[in-house]
Amino acid sequence: MAQRDTAQQDGAKQALSFDVAISGASFAGLALACALTDALGPEFRIAIIDRVATAEPRPDARAFALSAASRHLLEAIGVWEQVAVDAQPVDGIDITDSALEAGVRPVLLAYDNTTEAGEAATHILPVEPLWRALRSAAAARSGITLLAPAEAKGFVAEEAGAQLTLADGREVTASLVVAADGRRSALREAAGIKVIGWSYPQTGIVTTVQHDRPHGARAVQHFLPNGPFAILPLTGNRSCITWTEDSREAKRIMALDDAGFLAEVEKRFGGKLGRVSLAGPRQSWPLELHLARRYVGPRFALVGDAAHGVHPIAGQGLNLALRDVAALTETVAESVRCGFGAGNAEGLKRYERWRRFDSAISAGTFDAINRLFGNDVTLLRSVREAGLGIVDRVPALKRFFVAEAAGLTGELPRLLKGERV
Repeated sequence: MAQRDTAQQDGAKQALSFDVAISGASFAGLALACALTDALGPEFRIAIIDRVATAEPRPDARAFALSAASRHLLEAIGVWEQVAVDAQPVDGIDITDSALEAGVRPVLLAYDNTTEAGEAATHILPVEPLWRALRSAAAARSGITLLAPAEAKGFVAEEAGAQLTLADGREVTASLVVAADGRRSALREAAGIKVIGWSYPQTGIVTTVQHDRPHGARAVQHFLPNGPFAILPLTGNRSCITWTEDSREAKRIMALDDAGFLAEVEKRFGGKLGRVSLAGPRQSWPLELHLARRYVGPRFALVGDAAHGVHPIAGQGLNLALRDVAALTETVAESVRCGFGAGNAEGLKRYERWRRFDSAISAGTFDAINRLFGNDVTLLRSVREAGLGIVDRVPALKRFFVAEAAGLTGELPRLLKGERV
């Protein structure tokens, strides 16, 4: 991946020409660039425009729950082999639903997390190894150019192509512009695409803990009145804690010293894995839901957080983004091979039909689960316990949930099935 530093450009006003210009070196942006290059060859020119020039990742305490389908895509673009050593397969899942003060949290639903093909439906992978691997994969592809530090401020779509304007005055032309620049996407706003959504009175908290006993490759989801407390197994005797908490309570918890914060973790963790200690930084962020009203425009497409943001209750944010990547790669590749160019309107409409409904259903489902389980109403607790008990006794329902978690249901793009585009 060639890098062009803003300060080193001669003739800053000269237009740079590409087939696809991607705003944002996000996980989705980097994966899309790699997938398109692999599908269409190094002569297919791709620009990644990013505000940060450094190759060092920002500190991030999160870990991703990668579905089997997402792993297939990462295998296809040669990234999985770089991160596999850091990825912990999840062999089973236990679900509880109890009050915070409960001394014992009985498991109401337990199931194996293995697909019918015998692969783990989910792997837990820290953020940093995946970011480094995607950055390295993009750098190894000669058809990808990184324009950084740079920021896309707006664009104009014309019949012959789209023209982006960068903050430093340079211009970039491309057949297709892709916004992978996050929830506050500047290009989405420039395209006039509105979003619908709302904020939750909840805050997400994440950290890593070490425990005395092995986790046995099992994940635990404690449904507590203020939100879910997930224990996600990492390599070694470590787990990533992904915790949803009432925003006022979260502010108090985050202000505690390490001993006080650990005490709050232990109160929710349960004692099955022995003594617990902090093994990484803590991090928090406000929770919200948003969906773009449109995913495409003339010579323009949204992917990842620019298109959708969902409640993290099921850990599906990155998986939804990689579904976008797989679908857009396939539709763009088909348009180019048919001689219509990357920005072909019919190909973009197909991409939107493919992804918007699935994203909306996912967002609505995660929102409903959060609302159903995020309270301590006695009647609802009884209904929840009965429902989980029914699922626990019906193997077919368990297999369905595993297939959903693996991302292997519905009309799948080829990359998510491990096939070449």
